[in-house]
Amino acid sequence: MELKTVSTQHVPVRYLEGGSGPDLVFLHGAGGLTAEDPFLKALSEKHHVYAPLIPGYGDSEECGEIRDMLDFTQHSWDVVEALGLKDPILVGHSMGGMIAAEMAATQPNDVSRLALICPAGLWNDDHPVADMFSLMPYEMPQYLFHDAAAGAAILTAGRNVEDPNFLQTYLVTNARQLGMAGRILFPIPERGLSQRMYRIKAKTVVVWGDSDRMIPPFYAHGFKKGIAGAELVSIPEAGHMVILEKTAQVVEAIGRLG
Repeated sequence: MELKTVSTQHVPVRYLEGGSGPDLVFLHGAGGLTAEDPFLKALSEKHHVYAPLIPGYGDSEECGEIRDMLDFTQHSWDVVEALGLKDPILVGHSMGGMIAAEMAATQPNDVSRLALICPAGLWNDDHPVADMFSLMPYEMPQYLFHDAAAGAAILTAGRNVEDPNFLQTYLVTNARQLGMAGRILFPIPERGLSQRMYRIKAKTVVVWGDSDRMIPPFYAHGFKKGIAGAELVSIPEAGHMVILEKTAQVVEAIGRLG
C-alpha cells in the first residue's frame, strides 16, 4: 500500500492506495490504520483499495472544520470525489462503519454496495457500547479480540506496555486520534443514524464477530433490521477486530457484494 495525499475543501487528506480490481474505499476505525495492515493487504488482492485517513490520524493534518456527524459524512464524500471515484464498494469498520452507513443514507443513489464491519452508530441502554475513552492500554485487548493474549501481541508488536517511553508515545498518539474520533463517538457513539438507515438503498452486508465486547453483537440485528435486504454474517471466535482475527472470512463476506 502506498501513502499518498489528495486535496479536499478543508484539508489535505492522506490515504493508502494499492491493489487491482473493482474500486473499494475502506474507512478505518478509531484505532487508525497503517500501510502494513494485513486486512488492507488482503483486500488489495481482489480490489483497487483506497483507505483515507481521518484528519488527525497518522501524519495527517488535523481539521477543526470537521465537527459533527454531518461534517464527517460530507468530508468523506469530498474525499471520494477528489479521488475521482464513482460508486466504489464502500467498506467501514467500527467508527468507519458508522461513517459509511451515514454516507449511504445521505446519498443513497451514490452507493450500490456497502459492507459494515462491527459498525458503531446505534445505542440501546440495555446493551451499552464499551467506553473506549476510559480504557487503559492493557485493557484494550480483552475488548477488541476474542483471543486477548494474541490481540495484545498484535497491538504492542512485542513492546512492553508498561515501558514509560511506549506509554508516552501511545498516549500522545491516542489523544490526538481520539480527540478527532470523540467528535462523533463521545460520550456515546450515537448521532441519530437509526432514523436515517431506511434511506440506504445499497446491497449491504453486515459483518460481526460473535465475541465483540466493544460493540456487542446485539447491534448487528439493529443494522440488519434497519437496512432493507441487509445480510448478516456472524463470525465465531472473533471479537471487534474481526478484520485481523478472521481476515479471510471478512474478505469473503465483502465478496458477496459482487
